[in-house]
Amino acid sequence: MSIKEIAESRVIDLGDSVLRQLKGLGDFTNFTLKTIFWTFKPPFRLKLLFEQMYFMGNKSVFIIFLTSIFTGAVFAFQIYLGFKAINADSFIGPIVTIALAKELAPVLSGLVVAGRCGAAMAAQIGSMKVTEQIDALEVMGINSYQYLAVPRILGAMLSMPLLSGIFLLIGYWGSWLIGVKVIQIDEMMYTQKIGEFMNLGMVAEGIIKATVFGYLIGIIGTYQGFNVTGGAEGVGKGTNMAVVWGMITVLVVDFFLTSFLAKIL
Repeated sequence: MSIKEIAESRVIDLGDSVLRQLKGLGDFTNFTLKTIFWTFKPPFRLKLLFEQMYFMGNKSVFIIFLTSIFTGAVFAFQIYLGFKAINADSFIGPIVTIALAKELAPVLSGLVVAGRCGAAMAAQIGSMKVTEQIDALEVMGINSYQYLAVPRILGAMLSMPLLSGIFLLIGYWGSWLIGVKVIQIDEMMYTQKIGEFMNLGMVAEGIIKATVFGYLIGIIGTYQGFNVTGGAEGVGKGTNMAVVWGMITVLVVDFFLTSFLAKIL
């Protein structure tokens, strides 16, 4: 094969890759617009919404508890190791709490939910897709977007702020145990500094981030499920893509949200 033919082949492959990415972006945009449209169309399936909130919220509390308490504890201990050299132990409480409220609680909760619930969304809907249950819903006159996607997306949006709030409270408790009971920082000093440095805007920033992350996890998980092809192997690939892209999106969007919210809060 000549150099010219190799170059032409590479250009063709590059063009095909770009076209596939553009088609995928178009499909995702179309899916997003459909879910938004059907969110505001009756009937409103509240029973399905509460079931999804129970699955994403209540069923995730234990893993959120474990993640948050050890995150707060290790974060407090690591800050103590750095601050003890300059006798700034009293600032451990506010630093840990602010970090939890603005970043760690929404981001780590998002990663946990993306790994646990994003995968479940893709697997459940993907299994229905390959077994033609979604086609059966359409034949019965039930819109599959409204019945399957909307409750999961709204459930993730409503559950994430609650899980983030639990993460913040338990994470602070973990940091308090290390700071006050293990490192022996004065309890009054530890808690008083938090009130001096924290404000409601920091808590609001975490809640807004958690809500946005919930929407992104829900839309990505359901999209991957609806686009499963190829039987059981396709379900596995869709589940994997839902987790990977859900986690990546949370981390990337967090940077832009932080920059945006810093200007308005």
